[in-house]
Amino acid sequence: MSLPLLEASGLHLRFGAVRALDDVAIDIHPGEVVAIVGESGSGKSSLLRVLAGQMRPDSGTVTYRDPSGEAHSVHDMGEAPLRRLMRTDWGFVHQHARDGLRMGVSAGGNVGERLMAIGSRHYGNIRSEATEWLQRVEIDASRIDHLPRTFSGGMQQRLQIARTLVTRPRLVFMDEPTGGLDVSVQARLLDLIRALVADLGIAVLLVTHDIAAARLLAHRIVVMRHGRVVEQGLTDRVLDDPQHPYTQLLTASVLAA
Repeated sequence: MSLPLLEASGLHLRFGAVRALDDVAIDIHPGEVVAIVGESGSGKSSLLRVLAGQMRPDSGTVTYRDPSGEAHSVHDMGEAPLRRLMRTDWGFVHQHARDGLRMGVSAGGNVGERLMAIGSRHYGNIRSEATEWLQRVEIDASRIDHLPRTFSGGMQQRLQIARTLVTRPRLVFMDEPTGGLDVSVQARLLDLIRALVADLGIAVLLVTHDIAAARLLAHRIVVMRHGRVVEQGLTDRVLDDPQHPYTQLLTASVLAA
């Protein structure tokens, strides 16, 4: 197996008396989808922000391997290199699409900006690729010059996904990407994400409270409770034969729903 794309160990983070992360270790390999699941307050969102360099842990390390295989400490690389990494090798899909879009810029402009960030300058080529990606995420190409605020919530989320994936990042962080959407919209969006991730061969770290979404998308699952990893393993193994009482409770609640 290849070396991990992202690797973390010994992560601790406290907010006052609350242990958000308690000796957490996790890794993700190229092309792998790993879901971090748990109830609200389990620490999964804090873990995602620490792994993405948005929050510094009290202790522990997060290491990223670039395309050449060189290892970099995420929290020691500095603000400018981290921003550059987020524009190139990494991507982030927010739960609320407005946090990942420029609402005053057209749909095509949102996608085009990401291309320009990696050096694209030819207007015709940028517009052509933006059109292709709008269609790829099931947005009519005729909406290319429309502002995101004229889109539905599901369309805004698909636009954010197009903006993130257009540069074909190696690793994408997804924070509850279907949260707050209607059930029918969620199902279509999950199918779209699964198809795009498989087609592009990207690695994804997915935070979700939705066990069904984790089963559909993830190769591996990491179960968190009170800041600790209580169980992890291949998705089918963890969900079909959970070993920890908390994981058993999570899966039983899905079956009872």
